[in-house]
Amino acid sequence: MAVKWEGGHSSSVLCLNVSAEGLVASGAERGELVLWDGAGSPVAQLRLPQDEDVTSVLFSARRPSTLYTSHGETISVLDVRSLQEPLQRFHVNEEEINCLSVNDTDGFLAAADDSGAIKVVDLESEKVSRSLRHSNICSSVAFRPQRPQSLVSCGLDMQVMLWNLQKARPLWTMNLQECDMEEESSQSAGQFFNPPLAHSLSVASCGNIFGCGAQDGKIRIFRVTGVRFERELEFQAHSLGVSQVLFMPEAYWLLSGGNDGKVLLWDVSSNVGKQQKSPAKSLHRKKAQTAASSRKDGKLNKVASNEHPGVVPKLSIEHGEKVNWLSCAEIKGSRRVLVADQTSSISAYPLPEP
Repeated sequence: MAVKWEGGHSSSVLCLNVSAEGLVASGAERGELVLWDGAGSPVAQLRLPQDEDVTSVLFSARRPSTLYTSHGETISVLDVRSLQEPLQRFHVNEEEINCLSVNDTDGFLAAADDSGAIKVVDLESEKVSRSLRHSNICSSVAFRPQRPQSLVSCGLDMQVMLWNLQKARPLWTMNLQECDMEEESSQSAGQFFNPPLAHSLSVASCGNIFGCGAQDGKIRIFRVTGVRFERELEFQAHSLGVSQVLFMPEAYWLLSGGNDGKVLLWDVSSNVGKQQKSPAKSLHRKKAQTAASSRKDGKLNKVASNEHPGVVPKLSIEHGEKVNWLSCAEIKGSRRVLVADQTSSISAYPLPEP
């Protein structure tokens, strides 16, 4: 079922991103960067300096020809129309960067690294405007759509954090392990050996809903209200760690990839507010509910935490390889999920229409 994109890389593909114009960028080990057309053919290649692994690639939403890449501790800004020497380089992180995010206005770039730091660069002044921090590796960071000053992050400290660029401290923090312990009357042995180290997060197009994938195989969906967020839904998604989550545009459809070699598509729309006609509407709901109504509306409680009858994958792909990165592209009028794994190729699978 998969179409293989080959001939661009010689080593494991680590990251993917798709521009508004349909150009696909992929980064791999040893500094390999490749641009692909919609047919899966490489159209440009570049080897970044020092042969450092390319860990994140990200197109500008406002300037589709601008590509941000992280390799080692460095961020390079490239023009994809002429893939040569970087237009700019930022060396503001002290350890290897894991994830990049740019806000809607293209004004700020956030880079999360192995030290736990998130360096936020003002792209106009080309200077660091904020240094935010986790207590362990920060694995993922994402600006919220329609809120250029707001971002969320997660890390191997099991913390999920909500930030505003006007403040150096997080507005709200949730420790996934502590929450699990509070919700269970007795902690199972599995939680000790498989803690919820947070690997990836993605924000829905409405900006109020975001998902987080963790080492315990669970996906947690959160709802932001003001200066805090609450857990809206939690379900067991993969038998091993969830390495990637990705909300698809304009829908509450969430892609997930795991260390179990599976790629799954989830529709969480019925669990994050049945009354909502579009993702842009508020998802406010009363906090206090009975266990029965909690299960119905997707609210977490002791009974429904791990058994949510409404959450089953719409699509299950037995990819077979540990998933490094997921992206979504429109190719020949239909959507495809692009999967990067331990190999040097990219796999493209068809997706159902929303």
